[in-house]
Amino acid sequence: MNNGTTASTAPAHAGAVPAPNVFAAIDIGASSGRVMLGRVSPASGVSLETIHRFPNGVVELDGGLRWDFDALFAEVLKGLAAAAAVARGNGERIVSVGIDTWAVDYGLVDKTGALTAQPYSYRDERSRATVERVHAVISPEKLYATTGLQYLQFNTVYQLAAEPNLDGVQALLIPDLIAFLLTGERRTEATNASTTGLFHAVSGQWATEFLDALGLPRNIFPPLVQPGETVGTLLPAVLGQTGLPADTTVVAVGSHDTASAVAAVPADQEDFAYISSGTWSLVGVELDAPVLTEASRKANFTNERGVDGTIRYLRNVGGLWLLSECQRTWAAQGFSQSLPALLDSAAALPAGGPQINPDDPAFTAPDNMPDRIRAAVRNTGAVLPDRPAAVVRCIMDSLAAGYARTLADAERLTGRSTGVVHIVGGGSQNRLLCQLTADATGKPVIAGPVEATAQGNVLVQARAAGAVTGGLSELRALVVAGTALEHYVPAAALQSSSSWPCLDGEWPGSLVRHSAG
Repeated sequence: MNNGTTASTAPAHAGAVPAPNVFAAIDIGASSGRVMLGRVSPASGVSLETIHRFPNGVVELDGGLRWDFDALFAEVLKGLAAAAAVARGNGERIVSVGIDTWAVDYGLVDKTGALTAQPYSYRDERSRATVERVHAVISPEKLYATTGLQYLQFNTVYQLAAEPNLDGVQALLIPDLIAFLLTGERRTEATNASTTGLFHAVSGQWATEFLDALGLPRNIFPPLVQPGETVGTLLPAVLGQTGLPADTTVVAVGSHDTASAVAAVPADQEDFAYISSGTWSLVGVELDAPVLTEASRKANFTNERGVDGTIRYLRNVGGLWLLSECQRTWAAQGFSQSLPALLDSAAALPAGGPQINPDDPAFTAPDNMPDRIRAAVRNTGAVLPDRPAAVVRCIMDSLAAGYARTLADAERLTGRSTGVVHIVGGGSQNRLLCQLTADATGKPVIAGPVEATAQGNVLVQARAAGAVTGGLSELRALVVAGTALEHYVPAAALQSSSSWPCLDGEWPGSLVRHSAG
């Protein structure tokens, strides 16, 4: 019977050369998403091809800020169909699909598998009112000692406490919701589960005692699955819409995008720090075990799961959301200077200008970011000129200073020092931010890859398929093999270069470029 799929299921001819394996990565952030094809070679590392890009963003719907998930999933299907067509045209075979998105948000699915409403966004204010109610039942100290999770008012635990009725539904975190609609299988991937506030940091299981205490159903989340495990095969309807091979699987990856990004940090030493720089900045170190001390709680560090059972010990710092929102406001006002030109103008301004706290909740929601930044500067007693370049420089200086403070705190709380800072994600292309980070931290900065999240996604899939082997060190070596990296040296080190290890034996300004290959 023809089920409508365009995928060929006929056996290969005897003696035919098997089609090269490729992997599809669904990588969705808070402002955009894409479907990519990943190819992995032990010789040349990881290469990515962007197949389909689409916008994402919160919308005002049904009295709140929500995600238009129906539109988002339609774009996912469109991207998978395009990826299948490209692979067929190249004589390649898509083996599996991996999904990563932002954390904490979820959709509620009823017993029939229907989404009860479009998912709320973490930028909605509804959970603010539940924080005290949750803490009245479970103290912040107890929450942290068990989950190790950084306090953020939009953590899943507070969002669930705002739900009026959870009878007969399950909460599927956004990447798990996409996987469910592709496969019909309900699972919760562990790296994202660790961001809910309802997950044991040590045991790696659900904190059922917290579910009970808060009156949440014990089955509010589906069972856990680890990165590299198979979630399921594609549903017939999905095969029909995408033309993917009938045996295509969905493989769990680090479905929290930061978990995938950290898996692809091109580190060749253990004493590294990382900054996953995008809409948010995730700043931290990689550990073997969580740090659950009271000092760590007061410093608001989080212990989230990474690939291969690692701990992402980090703190959220404000990110490039500040810059993108300023650009949006300026564009609406008729100012259309390009980002490179804006950054060049900001770089020409002198150091030592006013700064803000980039992770102030006042900057969470969208709406005239330049005015809010200037107001925050006025609250410090300083004045920020009403020029885009000055605002951009304030953002860059503030982010770099925030990164430096956070890394210093991470070293103090873990008792370990770091020798190099890796910046991955979109911020790795921001040369001003990278240089200011090197200057503020006093550490060399290695920038890249910009597509670390998708690379980590693809590498976990490739290892699950047997295309590559080894642990994180081996996976990271493949990233290094296929990536051009930028090296930034702290300005203070250049002024005393005789005591600083030279990169490549030369000092062409403050920047040394390393190309792969």
